[in-house]
Amino acid sequence: MTLNQQRKLKTIMTGLFAWTIALVLFFPIFWMFITSFKTELQAISVPPALFFEPTLDNFRVVQERSDYIHHALNSVITSFGATILALIIAIPAAYSMAFFPGKRTKDILLWMLSTKMLPAVGVLVPIYILCRDYGLLDSRTALIIIFTLMNLPIVVWMLFSYFKDLPKEILEAARMDGATPWDEVVKVVLPLSVGAISSTALLSIVLCWNEAFWSLNLTASEAAPLTAMIASYSSPEGLFWAKLSAASTLACAPIVIFGWFCQKQLVQGLTFGAVK
Repeated sequence: MTLNQQRKLKTIMTGLFAWTIALVLFFPIFWMFITSFKTELQAISVPPALFFEPTLDNFRVVQERSDYIHHALNSVITSFGATILALIIAIPAAYSMAFFPGKRTKDILLWMLSTKMLPAVGVLVPIYILCRDYGLLDSRTALIIIFTLMNLPIVVWMLFSYFKDLPKEILEAARMDGATPWDEVVKVVLPLSVGAISSTALLSIVLCWNEAFWSLNLTASEAAPLTAMIASYSSPEGLFWAKLSAASTLACAPIVIFGWFCQKQLVQGLTFGAVK
C-alpha cells in the first residue's frame, strides 16, 4: 500500500469515526422528535413503531396544558438577562487580569473555576432561604442572579484566554495617545473582541437555557422556564412519553436552531487559547 493510499484510508476511517460519533450523539434528539408525533401507545410499544401515522395532538395538549409561550418567554428573559449581566461583570474582570496581572491572578482564576466543582445541591438551602426572605421565589430576578453567578467563572475564563492573546503593543499605543483605561476597553479591546464576546455569550445562553436544577427548586409557575415545563410531565401515574417528547421538542427547538446558525462562533469560543 502506497503512502497516498494510506493517507486516503486514514482520512476515510477518520471521517467514518466522526460520523459515527455524530450519529450516536444525534440519535436521542431524533428519537425524541419522532416520538413527539406518536400516540402514547405507539410511544411505548415494543418493538418500537418505526412506521406510523404522525399526529399533532401531543403539541396541542402541551400548549393547552402548559402555555408554551409563557415558559419560552421566561427562558429567553432569564438566559439573555443572565448572559448580559455576566458579560458586564466579566469583561472588566478579564481585562484587568489579562493586561494587569498580579501575583494572585492565577490563584483567583483557579479559585473561580473550582466553584464549578461545587455540587449545586450543597448550596440549595441557603440560597432558597435568601430568596424566600427577600421575596425572590418564583421570580425571574432570582434565576438571572443565580444563572449569572453559575456561568461567571466560565465567561471570565473564556474572555481572559482571548484578551491575553491580544497584542499589548496596541494598548501601549493607545496609552501613548492619552487613552484612559475606559477608552482602552471601549475603543480598543471590545472592537477587537467582538467574535470572542459573541461566542462566549452564545455558550452562556445555551448553559442558562438548559439549566434545570435551579429552575425546578426556585420557581413554581410565574417564572418557570421551559426546563420546568418539561419536568411537569413527570407524574406519580408515570411518564407520558409522547407528550413529554413533544414538550421537550418545543423546549429544545429554539436553542438548537439558534445554536445551529451560530455554530461557527460557538466552536471558535470553545477553542480559545488552543491555537493562535
